[in-house]
Amino acid sequence: MVGGTAFTQFSHLPKMLNRQVILDTLVDGCLQGMFVLRQIRPDRTYRTFWRQTPDDVAVKDPALEVVLPEQAELTEIVFDLLSPNILPGLWPGMEITVQLVYDYFSGQHIVHVQKKGYEEPVTIPKAGQAVVDGAIQESVKHSLLWLVSGPASIYAEEIPTGLLIPSCTLLPPPARLSTMDVLPQRLPEAWKSEITSTLAISTALSGKYGKPMPWRMVREALDGAFQAHYLERTIDSKLWPSDFGDAQWIKIRVPKDVPPLVPPPPDGEWVAEADLQPSQIQDLAEGMGDLLGAAAGHEMKFHLRVELDKNASQQVKQNVNAILEKIARDLSFEKDR
Repeated sequence: MVGGTAFTQFSHLPKMLNRQVILDTLVDGCLQGMFVLRQIRPDRTYRTFWRQTPDDVAVKDPALEVVLPEQAELTEIVFDLLSPNILPGLWPGMEITVQLVYDYFSGQHIVHVQKKGYEEPVTIPKAGQAVVDGAIQESVKHSLLWLVSGPASIYAEEIPTGLLIPSCTLLPPPARLSTMDVLPQRLPEAWKSEITSTLAISTALSGKYGKPMPWRMVREALDGAFQAHYLERTIDSKLWPSDFGDAQWIKIRVPKDVPPLVPPPPDGEWVAEADLQPSQIQDLAEGMGDLLGAAAGHEMKFHLRVELDKNASQQVKQNVNAILEKIARDLSFEKDR
């Protein structure tokens, strides 16, 4: 960038009284993807910033450069940019290939960005394959993308070395599996007899959803079923938890003294069920008005199950009970446990 000293050295240059206005304009243009900001390091390598806010060190660097997208090569792609509906034109459908992401950052791809009353063509800057791979790896690891490659299904974990190839499919995060989704009533395809395996559970879920389900999600659903005593492992089963390689050796069954399940809904009722994080329950409360408005004229019921870590002390249990009972008198952990 042209620094403030240049304006004092050359009288013919226009005077800018507020340098912050210039910086704000540059940062906004970077966020909009209209150009790339580039910081040169002492060793002549550089960092780039595109569709992100540069850090304070870069903003204060007088050597910070402004580069047009068609002339820039990114050294980094912020991984959350790869999520659906963020970058214009990256997701033409509900799933894309890794090759499509490579092509998007080839330096030759042009998108049309809607402005006020017109469309403006914008070139997507070039990024090398290693940079794109790094962004995909982080997006999958941070639960923003789901990667499928043949029978392999990776979500919320590291992509194994060698698995990330151009033909891999990228999808939005899969729907969270409920504990109930692995029980015989919900997944009869996996329960041909009283005893089945976690491999059969995983296979049946994959067939039901039309994609290989990530083993991590299947494992979490099974964990919930074991903790709730809806399922148990047989005596000859291998140890749990396990990786997918041992899934066929994890034998499970329904205990004889299985606790009562939530009764099935009457015929004709629609049921939505999911395991929610505390933040999602807050989102539900904030959206309750819209939810009830959408179902106006029709009765809507809510069934809540609260689970507490089995290692929690009796005092913690009592403290939680006291809060829950303020919400609903019968909403508490059993006192005799």
